[in-house]
Amino acid sequence: MAEPSRQKEQQQITDQELVSKTLVNKQAFAAIVRRYEAPLLRYITRLGCRDQATAQDLLQEIFIKTYTHLNDYDHSLQFSSWIYRIAHNEIISFFRKEKNGPSVLEREGDLYLFEKVADDFDLTTQNGQKYSATELQSAVDRLDSKSREIIVLKFFEEKRYEEISDILQLPQGTVATMINRAKKKIKSYLEASST
Repeated sequence: MAEPSRQKEQQQITDQELVSKTLVNKQAFAAIVRRYEAPLLRYITRLGCRDQATAQDLLQEIFIKTYTHLNDYDHSLQFSSWIYRIAHNEIISFFRKEKNGPSVLEREGDLYLFEKVADDFDLTTQNGQKYSATELQSAVDRLDSKSREIIVLKFFEEKRYEEISDILQLPQGTVATMINRAKKKIKSYLEASST
């Protein structure tokens, strides 16, 4: 009976409070892991790491780096942006070592997100039909890794411009420009494939 109330209490604690607690008592880091395990694993997978064992290894590395650098956390940043930045660096490093880039976003649960992207981009075929999730997925897959990552952060991870700026360490104006360019590329890929 005490467990659900403890979980509810932990959900009400801010990230910054969790960081402060962890700096005093390393056992408190488990709450950070519980809070970020699912979103970070989803992010790793969405960026193209489809092997579950490798994704779990990457996730573990992200948490190790997070824990060892917790004293360096800048409280002026959102903690979620800071941990996603660590994740970004680990994922990019992994793909660099593997000498291959991320591939198609292939998660059944993401299909509705492709529909959301189609609505947001106002993407319709010449005869007024919406593009299918498969067509959108194919277009996103054709993007270069930087464009794909910015689309994943904005539309799949639902990060705000400020957060994306912190994660990728780019000015917000650059983020906006990159999102617009990626949208145009997706649209041109879709139009080219439907002609």
